[in-house]
Amino acid sequence: MSWGRGLTAAAVAACAAFFTTPASAGPTLDAIRARGQLVCGIHTGVAGFALPDSRGTWQGMDVDLCRGLAVAIFNDASKVRFVPLSSSTRFTALGSGEIDVLFRTSTQTMLRDTTLGLRHAVTYFYDGHGFMVRANLGVQKVAELNGATICLIQGTTNEQVTADYFRSINVPFRPVVFERTDQASEALSAGRCDAFGTDASQLAGVRSSMPSPNDWTILPERFSKEPYGAYLRRGDDEWFDLVRWYTYAVIEAEEQGITRANAEERRRTSVNPNTRRLLGVTPELGQSLKLDPLWAYNVVRAMGNYGEIYDRHFGPQTPVNLPRGPNQLWMNGGLIYALPLR
Repeated sequence: MSWGRGLTAAAVAACAAFFTTPASAGPTLDAIRARGQLVCGIHTGVAGFALPDSRGTWQGMDVDLCRGLAVAIFNDASKVRFVPLSSSTRFTALGSGEIDVLFRTSTQTMLRDTTLGLRHAVTYFYDGHGFMVRANLGVQKVAELNGATICLIQGTTNEQVTADYFRSINVPFRPVVFERTDQASEALSAGRCDAFGTDASQLAGVRSSMPSPNDWTILPERFSKEPYGAYLRRGDDEWFDLVRWYTYAVIEAEEQGITRANAEERRRTSVNPNTRRLLGVTPELGQSLKLDPLWAYNVVRAMGNYGEIYDRHFGPQTPVNLPRGPNQLWMNGGLIYALPLR
């Protein structure tokens, strides 16, 4: 249907009211604004996603997504408090209201989505379960780890994936379970485990933090699908919409080639309706989420687009150096895809 043609005066007025009349922002966003701070659950420490630097400042992709969400709400990346959570406590902390949102290498699964009272938003990172071993072991395939001792993290999908795989090939192994990734990494380095089983991106992060990264090999096989998404409590659709479309906006910015460096120029000069909507020249996207019209523009100016965030923490200039693979944009053969922001 063409706007303005075939609509009654009442319908036109209703459409105008939709874009001009503020509505309830939902209890979570209202509470965040009243508090003056977003509270974001993150990993206890793994390079690439969330790890304190030498000054104690948290760095990583999940950290930047939290900061970007604070920018969308407050136009201030500092208005976020990070709560490091173990795998076994992350969902309890979210469900109890200790945090507002969980950006923490959390795989979206059916049972998590249907039994925990939580909802996952958008997949922002695709991964798969793998194993890391000492390079001098000469292991080429995981099936060769007959009777091996394998470090695992409690409360992760990796526990089940590892057990299922070794059971399926009728090969025994001995699990050694830890609460935190750094504990498993230390045990692996000390020789308490023959291998470490977790998602390949986290293995790359762990390897980059080892004293001698070249002493370790991440085996090429992958044994599961591990799509990461932000998790939220059920029952607040407005907050779900905000986190969902915020994530898509960061991806959409990369799809359109909008970067930290050119966002201001594109906002001033672009005649592309999609760009004008995303960057707040026309205000309807921000109004629909109860945000400032420039919310997405502010996010890109402060944090960059999806690709810039990825490269900052996983690019070839970083110790992790993790190729994007399935985390390429869809037009480049990957799985990262923004739904239409219109």
